Amino acid sequence: MSSIYEKYNLKQVINTSGRMTILGVSTPSPTVIDAVDYGLNHYFEMKDLVDKTGAYIARLLNAEDAVVVSCASAGIAQSVAAVIVRDNANLLVNLHSAPVNEPREIVLPRGHNVNFGAPVDTMVALGGGKVVEAGYANECSPQQLAACITPQTAAILYVKSHHCVQKSMLSVEQAAEVARQHNLPLIVDAAAEEDLTSYYQMGADLVIYSGAKAIEGPTSGLVLGKKQYVSWVKQQSGGIGRAMKVGKEGILGLTQAIESYLTQEKTSGAQMVERMSAFIANLNTLHGVSAQTVWDSAGRDIARAEITFDEAAIGISTSEMVQALKNGEIAIYFRGYKANEGKIEVDVRSVDEAQLMTVFTCIKHLLEKQA
Repeated sequence: MSSIYEKYNLKQVINTSGRMTILGVSTPSPTVIDAVDYGLNHYFEMKDLVDKTGAYIARLLNAEDAVVVSCASAGIAQSVAAVIVRDNANLLVNLHSAPVNEPREIVLPRGHNVNFGAPVDTMVALGGGKVVEAGYANECSPQQLAACITPQTAAILYVKSHHCVQKSMLSVEQAAEVARQHNLPLIVDAAAEEDLTSYYQMGADLVIYSGAKAIEGPTSGLVLGKKQYVSWVKQQSGGIGRAMKVGKEGILGLTQAIESYLTQEKTSGAQMVERMSAFIANLNTLHGVSAQTVWDSAGRDIARAEITFDEAAIGISTSEMVQALKNGEIAIYFRGYKANEGKIEVDVRSVDEAQLMTVFTCIKHLLEKQA
């Protein structure tokens, strides 16, 4: 049989943008694939599977409880619904139509209300919440966060992501302290983060991760935290969570992925630097191009290659370069957040040296066409 690419007339992709949803996020290991396969081929009492895998994950991560959900975005929506609905059986099934007299405002720093592929406030609204932004786009202190809390506040939400403004923002610990002072739960969206324990240890009541990003599991998400709050998230399977349900294969696949993630050796930033050193050296031989190593803006141990184009010298805009490389025979995807500044980044976690050489050759050929 022809390959999947040939069968459906799909373009092959070189993913230098990182673990992004638009490209299928990550490629799970054989042990995770085996767990998914086992799940697909067996039956379970689903509540039992949810509860016992959640308890198993919680023990691995030293949390009170955990639950596998369909993705991190669903984790936000269900966590918001959980802190609003709590034990209200009528509101659980009528969140879409019943008057919400319970507190429903979700306070988060304004610089955290970002679009990660969909807006954060859309996920909050799906859970019945109403976003209240604290501080400014480039600043939020503990005092500014606290000033937005009212009797209608249901929770504080903190988004730990490279998409968010980093400067002049309060820390997770400071947000947790504000939450404690006001007897409110703190929800931390840590979708792409690599540390699966620290945010809970810092005082978050619910922490949300993508199962398919750093953990490299199947399409899934994880919500861990305090037992009472996690139980309310689980309860949402009879409410809005029904439209976001995760299958048995996803539950078992993510549980195995977490176990593997905690024991396997991680690729360090220093190893990433070594992998892309020849690539950077080659780029620096091209007219109008300069490249260097940069580090993850959110503080993770991730090194990337930053490529800067002298647009006057090469005769094409960086945005046009990015689009042309996406539209080539092989679709090459970069991190293009700074294309308006003449810069793109290459994430090497999902590529090997041969693919990096292909990327270099494609850039070189494209520039030669412009000359």
